[in-house]
Amino acid sequence: MIVREGAVSTGSGRRPGYPAAAVVFAIGMAGTTLPTPLYGLYQQKIGFSELMVTVVFAAYALAVIAVLMLLGNYSDKVGRRPVLLCAMALSAASAGCFLLESGLPLLFAGRLLSGGAAGLLSGAATAAVLELARPGQKARAGFAATAANMGGLGCGPLLSGFLAEYTPWPLTLPFWVHLGLVAVACGITWRLPETVAHPRRWPRPAPQGVAVPPEVKGVFARAAVAAFAGFALLGLFTAVAPSFATQTLGVDNLAVTGAVVFSVFLASTVGQSLSGRIGARLALPLGCGALVVGLLLVASSLLAESLPLLVLGALSGGTGQGLSFRAALTLVSDAAPATHRGGTISAFFVVAYTGISVPVVGVGALATWLGLREAGLIFTGCVMLLAAGAGIYSALRPPAPA
Repeated sequence: MIVREGAVSTGSGRRPGYPAAAVVFAIGMAGTTLPTPLYGLYQQKIGFSELMVTVVFAAYALAVIAVLMLLGNYSDKVGRRPVLLCAMALSAASAGCFLLESGLPLLFAGRLLSGGAAGLLSGAATAAVLELARPGQKARAGFAATAANMGGLGCGPLLSGFLAEYTPWPLTLPFWVHLGLVAVACGITWRLPETVAHPRRWPRPAPQGVAVPPEVKGVFARAAVAAFAGFALLGLFTAVAPSFATQTLGVDNLAVTGAVVFSVFLASTVGQSLSGRIGARLALPLGCGALVVGLLLVASSLLAESLPLLVLGALSGGTGQGLSFRAALTLVSDAAPATHRGGTISAFFVVAYTGISVPVVGVGALATWLGLREAGLIFTGCVMLLAAGAGIYSALRPPAPA
């Protein structure tokens, strides 16, 4: 499929460029984390356990994985704009489920739809941002895509936490605001130039599958373990950090909770921007080291019941996640042969999104038996070992340059 890079104008006049596509990306990703500070309110209203909170959250990651495997390359065939508009429709439907919320079924439906939107955006929006960049704008467009992805994920809880804490409609206004933002994003998307030169009209989806060629497995293993550990940290903050803040640290302000979750994604964006300057071979062990420090600080915050330590853990761990994730993705992409690159990268993302879902469900299960603090300490210890192992192995045996 041919793409037209730098397509920012038509005969009828100037059209939006890559910053506009980045705004659409950020709005879509913000919707996926909007419920994060609100889970405690849903627990009080509906009545369900900490385990169920993590299971509802995990439904999102499972939907992302399914869409990546089934439709990860679909925008290459039909064009970026149709897929972006479909993602916005799923995001709006997800908000509708939360607005109509009357029990767990609609919460699950909302998270599944949100995961579908994120899965479509991951490929289509990233490609649109990069392809709409003019010559000489590639580096800035690459950072814009990263910032839109992680920044959008961080802005979701920041927005909903503020609205839930300081307005009379904590469970509805965040989603009405997001619907308004989705409408804006749809208007922007409609005006975006199509960068796929000859889009086809809704061909039958062909699952791209996942595969790791034998010659890539050495690089893939260390990169995938680092990604799993980093995404496990993100899962902890987006699924159960609000419960940690409320039950263990005594923080009841939802705006503060949303700001804590925002900080980990902000730090991840910074880490990813630094990774390109440091170089992937050095950034991977450094990122794993920062991730270990962040997890130590999170564990210390639970033991000392200290909110500042939790924030420091979010900043250090988020920076480490950003460093190691971008480095790991770069190493895997560079090592994979061109004929298997798509399947190899898909396998990498499947591991990463497994990391954001499975461990936090384990935290929820342990919390029902041992308590939230003990579950958090076990989680941080296990993920710390994974990150330390990947970092030490990468430092001692760095991958050969591509």
